[in-house]
Amino acid sequence: MSAYDANNVFAKILRGEIPCNTLLETEHALAFHDIAPVAPTHVLVIPKGAYVNAADFYARASEAEIIGYARAITAALKALGLSDGFRLISNNGASAGQSVFHFHTHILAGRPMHALLAKE
Repeated sequence: MSAYDANNVFAKILRGEIPCNTLLETEHALAFHDIAPVAPTHVLVIPKGAYVNAADFYARASEAEIIGYARAITAALKALGLSDGFRLISNNGASAGQSVFHFHTHILAGRPMHALLAKE
């Protein structure tokens, strides 16, 4: 795993250097609307700590951070009025499609979702 880059776009958002359309903020997480949505509802939830990906987060985060992050996702779903018909995605590493190397979860909703992966 590569080292955390403190100049990634999400780190800059957390420092207030880049604005975002905030949905909610908690002690441990920030949820905001994606600037390039791939679904009618596309929100990103990021932890406030410096974690490269899911594997890094779940290996190093404190219990309070992990619980706080999960509760922030739940609060974001509630704020969006979602109880069904949504998808949560966290890509782990470049080969899985991760493009910003600060752990984050996508909340996608608002249209039918097809198979997660195409069958080969």
